[in-house]
Amino acid sequence: MLKKLLFRVINPHGRWDLKQTTMRILTLLAACALTLTLWGQTGYRTKSQRAIELYEEAGTFYVKGQTAQALTSINKALERDQMFIEAYLLKAEIFQYLQKYSDAREMLIQTISIDSMYFIPAFYNMGKVEFFMGNYQESIGWFKRYDNLAKTRKQPLKTDQWIMKAEFAIKAKNRPVKIVPRNLGTAINTDLDEYWPSLTADENTMVYTVLVPRDTNAYKMGNLPKTPNYFQEDFYESLRDESGQWQHRQAILPPLNSPSNEGAQTLSADGQWMFYTACGRRDTKGSCDIYFAQRTASGWSDPVNVGAPVNTPFWESQPTIAADGRTLYFISNRSGGIGKKDIWCATVTSIKDDGTPIFGDLKNLGSNINTEGDENSPFMHHDGQTLYFSSDGWPGMGQMDLFLSRKDASGNWQTPENLGFPINTASDEIGLVVNAAGNRAYYSSDGIEGGAGGKDLYVFDLPNDLRPTPVSYVRGIVYDADTKERIAARFELYDVKSGNLKASSGSNGHTGEFLLCLPPGNSYALNVSKSGYLFYSGHFNLKGIHDLTSPRQIDIYLQPIREGSQVVLENVFFATDSYQLTDESRVELDKVVALMTDNPSMTIEVQGHTDNQGSAAYNLQLSQQRAQSVVTYLTGKSIAPARLTSKGYGMTQPVAPNETEAGRAQNRRTQMKVLKK
Repeated sequence: MLKKLLFRVINPHGRWDLKQTTMRILTLLAACALTLTLWGQTGYRTKSQRAIELYEEAGTFYVKGQTAQALTSINKALERDQMFIEAYLLKAEIFQYLQKYSDAREMLIQTISIDSMYFIPAFYNMGKVEFFMGNYQESIGWFKRYDNLAKTRKQPLKTDQWIMKAEFAIKAKNRPVKIVPRNLGTAINTDLDEYWPSLTADENTMVYTVLVPRDTNAYKMGNLPKTPNYFQEDFYESLRDESGQWQHRQAILPPLNSPSNEGAQTLSADGQWMFYTACGRRDTKGSCDIYFAQRTASGWSDPVNVGAPVNTPFWESQPTIAADGRTLYFISNRSGGIGKKDIWCATVTSIKDDGTPIFGDLKNLGSNINTEGDENSPFMHHDGQTLYFSSDGWPGMGQMDLFLSRKDASGNWQTPENLGFPINTASDEIGLVVNAAGNRAYYSSDGIEGGAGGKDLYVFDLPNDLRPTPVSYVRGIVYDADTKERIAARFELYDVKSGNLKASSGSNGHTGEFLLCLPPGNSYALNVSKSGYLFYSGHFNLKGIHDLTSPRQIDIYLQPIREGSQVVLENVFFATDSYQLTDESRVELDKVVALMTDNPSMTIEVQGHTDNQGSAAYNLQLSQQRAQSVVTYLTGKSIAPARLTSKGYGMTQPVAPNETEAGRAQNRRTQMKVLKK
């Protein structure tokens, strides 16, 4: 009857899973039409041969994803025989696939009214349909009716989880979250589906996915089914002006947008990198793979396949790059997971000379996040501790609900928390992102009245108990100190106390611009480096700070390595009135070791400087001892003593007035000066 057909998943966010659809329809046809031996039936429940032919024709169309043609054929079959029960079941299945649940319910009721005992799972499907329509009490009733009818059957379908989810949804609706979703307006939303927003840390750039018709004229003429035959996914971008208004969207140009599907993207914190999903490319490792591209002076670069171990012959999609610039979270249905689609992560293990990241250290996020069902749309907030994602496996309101999970003190994920009603509805909620300040969330929904049509993008003020830790950022431009030309450089942010690398990124190779997130609660050492230059040393103390909504602006002038060039070592620390280096100095001094190793002929003078507190003689001695402590550390790291000189200048070379504590802090410094290149 049905020819064997092979399909691959061609949709980045996982809605058009035709292989799964094929299995569903073949299972349905096998159960309902071909033999029905499970229910003691044989043959079709119609005597019309033409109705049977049209029914089988509809099944073939459906397997191919041609739902409009399938419905046309099934309607013709029902015109031949209005009691053709198998046709109603197939029509209900098609409507469920199209998420037209009201129509699916009508077909199932028709089936049950013809013969309630013909296909007992119709009661189970009625429970699901009512659940997806938000009729939770009715859903429970249908599931319980199915349990009563199927209890004597072998391997009845399990209803416990559905009933539990429906009971949760009833309670959630009785305790609504106080939010007011605001439609982002006609500059962004249209009658098409808009979803999957991604933001830069400064909240001034948004890239999102739009489901666009392949044939605009055909779309205007009628309601096309949302299948790959008629639609494709493309990227659009909008910028926010100084008044906070989003400007009219623009389609991103090739090579990112193509005649194929690409979507489910994430922007790096600075907006210079995009990781996204594309399907069916020549260099694909499987059905859908994760790619990345870099923003250039002329647009986005050619996409590059991330490669193994992220991409496999299985389905990989929906990446999110953490603010550290090193950790990539994504969805995959590969083997070795917990459910059908799980959240995984991989970490940058090395970087090629051209800046291309190489990923490794692959991990599944585990059973505290992943379920036996599907997880979707992970978003790791810039605080590095709060994960937002969608799931149909945890108790929720409908299909995909939004959840959050936080890391505990040991770095383990806590049990996910449903974001509640009306953030979640009976419809799909996917692709939520939260701004760096942690007070605003953006997401897509088709379950809110007053939208432009289909899925729209919304923003709302995030309730306090659902907020991540607010994060600030530092931004600026990197210059050559001599030519004042903008240059590309490498950025690394270290936790001063632990010495752990917290974030890494680079400035734009064409504009020199950079943006780096600053997680709260610790002190950080910022190292900015480029071959042929002395590094820049910065220090940020964010201990005890929680409201970090005001960004910092710094312009960095890198000194070319030459005789006389010098840099202040902002992250070299000593105990009070002591020349003993603290452990927090290791990060900075190891950068000096690396610099001298990369420049084997360079010799330097390590300088000690103090403020004017105390006598001149005391400060001169202390500054000399501190400079010598640095030299001793460097020689202990195999830097030849002949390349190092220490000298204390005491309080003779202030760089700021000593009348204030801030000025005195600037004068208490360790400096490095190049004596020979």
